[in-house]
Amino acid sequence: MSLKHWALVGGAVACLGAQSALSAPWVNPGDAKARHELQKRVDRGDASLTTSTWPIMWPAINASSKVANADSSGSGAPLGVRLSRLKANDFANGSRGVVRVSGASAPRLVQGFEPAVQNDGELTLGYELQQGHWAFGVNVTGVADPEDDESFRLDGSYLAGTLGNLVIGVGAIDRWWGPGWQSSLILSNNARPVPSVWVNRKTDAEPETSWLKWIGPWNFTAFVGQLEKERAVSEPALIGMRFTMRPVEGLDIGLSRTIMFAGEGRPNNGSALWDALTGRDNSQDGGDNDPGNQLGSIDLRYGFAFGDQTVGLYAQMMGEDEAGSFPGKKSWLFGLDWTTSLFGSDQQWFAEYVNTLADDFLGDSLPNISYEHFNYRTGYRYYGRNMAASVDGDAIATTLGVYHFLPQGMTFSASLTYAELNRDGVSRAVRPNPEVNYVIPALGQELLLADFGVKTPLPAGELSLNVQVADDRIELVGGKLDRVAASATWQYQF
Repeated sequence: MSLKHWALVGGAVACLGAQSALSAPWVNPGDAKARHELQKRVDRGDASLTTSTWPIMWPAINASSKVANADSSGSGAPLGVRLSRLKANDFANGSRGVVRVSGASAPRLVQGFEPAVQNDGELTLGYELQQGHWAFGVNVTGVADPEDDESFRLDGSYLAGTLGNLVIGVGAIDRWWGPGWQSSLILSNNARPVPSVWVNRKTDAEPETSWLKWIGPWNFTAFVGQLEKERAVSEPALIGMRFTMRPVEGLDIGLSRTIMFAGEGRPNNGSALWDALTGRDNSQDGGDNDPGNQLGSIDLRYGFAFGDQTVGLYAQMMGEDEAGSFPGKKSWLFGLDWTTSLFGSDQQWFAEYVNTLADDFLGDSLPNISYEHFNYRTGYRYYGRNMAASVDGDAIATTLGVYHFLPQGMTFSASLTYAELNRDGVSRAVRPNPEVNYVIPALGQELLLADFGVKTPLPAGELSLNVQVADDRIELVGGKLDRVAASATWQYQF
């Protein structure tokens, strides 16, 4: 879309302010402590809402009747109140400012729900305002020696308003679709956020119609965005849709779909869009009439109380282009997460397996399919990074991770990952911009990575430190990554 398009959309969103109230914005993906707190209470039955689609709206958290009327944790405060206390960025006066300085010794390939710093140096100045019926945020970032050749960014900026139980917005915000802690097979915050127009439900209220009440709490989100210019097909649109429901207490079900559509030299009329939405003529065999590059996924998570703690079992299946109603050429993710309270503190644990080599888990493997496409030859990537699993396609990875939350506000994290990258040793992606570091494994490689992090409040702001150590340098299509990557972030909010 042109800048004129974005301006018109932004004006339309601002006009929604007169319709209803937006009491607060959302909990962004990447906040492991907030996710632990929310997911644990939901698994214990203190709240009833879906927790596998991020960002999660504050009104959805606060509107849960179980949260408002009962809190078995004994804290004496509703969940929404306690969650807001987890972060120094609670909007006590309706607005806030932020200064963030970060840097990394080297970029990294593998990352999870909490993304890592990827550039030599970044300086961000931000301001957010919530005024009853609308929310606005602008984040201006300058980057030294950027990995993607973009030294000026507006990532994290947005304008949003409400219309009944809908939130309509425009901007570039991070998303995470699925129950995984280390990976999402369809959409994650591994890449930079795609500028888009979006709509989602403000709360997860159950259907009022009696014959639909079996769905339970549910949510829906959809967006239309635009990818970058320097691609094999320049400036294609990215369409995303996700529906989640909770038909049984403890069970979250998610259905997701993304479509890469149009772009320079590709069909962009209504007929082509209809073909893309209905899955007509999809294949991986080539052909100019294929309407787009499409992914579909199904995910499940069942969480339950285990004494004073909680346990969750989850899975996600992603399929590439396939004619018909069900995705084919499948990738898989399986995981187990659980909580403990040891040494006077809380812990969040997870063990996760992901396989992005198409059909490898239950059949004959099909390399160079997952996250690739014969027309959109830069693949399912944005500014050099996969928009879903950080290990990219044709990979297997197993991760064991833990977060340790101290009462004083400090967080320690650690994870160990064994990965088999690019198992057939071939890279199919077209890389048109030589200034972008395409984080795509070049060779078949086995790898062991250890990741350690600490986040601590300071008298002025918050400091985050992280280091990742690999047993070998990772071979990317543009060169080798260092075995050790260290990063630091200082953030001050006012």
